[in-house]
Amino acid sequence: MLLRDLDWLVALADHQHMTDTAAILGVSQPTLSRALARIEAELGTRLFERVPTGVHLNPDGELVVAAARDLIGRYDQLTVQLAARLNPDSGVVRLAFLDSMATSLVPQLLRGFHQHAPGVRVLLSQEPHHHIRNDLQSGAVELAVTSWQEPGSFGWLPLQRERLVLVVPPAHRLRERKRVALADLSDDEFVTTPVGFGYRSLLDGLFAEAGFLPKISFESADLATIEGLVAAGLGVAVLPEQFAGASGTIGLPLTTPAARRIIGLTWRTDHPLAPPAARFHHFLESTWPRP
Repeated sequence: MLLRDLDWLVALADHQHMTDTAAILGVSQPTLSRALARIEAELGTRLFERVPTGVHLNPDGELVVAAARDLIGRYDQLTVQLAARLNPDSGVVRLAFLDSMATSLVPQLLRGFHQHAPGVRVLLSQEPHHHIRNDLQSGAVELAVTSWQEPGSFGWLPLQRERLVLVVPPAHRLRERKRVALADLSDDEFVTTPVGFGYRSLLDGLFAEAGFLPKISFESADLATIEGLVAAGLGVAVLPEQFAGASGTIGLPLTTPAARRIIGLTWRTDHPLAPPAARFHHFLESTWPRP
């Protein structure tokens, strides 16, 4: 049964005349009669009774037409709501971002975009990268600010370059060093993110380059919490430079050039972005300085 058939059914119930209704709908009378026959056959019951002046609904027809009005009304409501969500001036953008970006980069991006498009709402989802990847693939979010450039059908717009440093407690033996090699920490305990996090994969690559497997004392999904655990003397950590010192820790530059993280905007490229999301992407692409 087509939505058009329901429209015709309601029109026939309103006008109660087959020929007049066909003329109003701009179709032939036989076409309208065949549509009514299809509906009655599908539902397994007659809906109209013929009378000298035309047709009128029987009890089954009244039930069906009432439901048809509800379905048509809900569909009309859906199209209005969907149009509002997709309006580039007043629609909705679904954006995911890393926990570590919650108080730094993301507020800056949102402030600039809100000034540019104040009518667009941005629905935020703060989560680790492996959840972001799943949400992008399922369509739960359209855009994401993350540190891991996905292979395949994903776009990538670099937004920020971060230097990674060794973060140590104030009394650590290497606190006076100007630069530190990770290999010098092979006997230390590390505080880091759990296995499966994009940031952990980045660090595992740095440890592999340094030639050792770290001893892990604690794991946390939150980089600010990791810095606090280091300050409490529970290990050392490799963190973006802006986290060092928040709780009295000391940040020491690392000797490896690979100790850096690129933060960027990513999205699926296997289908077009919805107009509000496309506007957000274009705003950043055209205004945000490249790192």
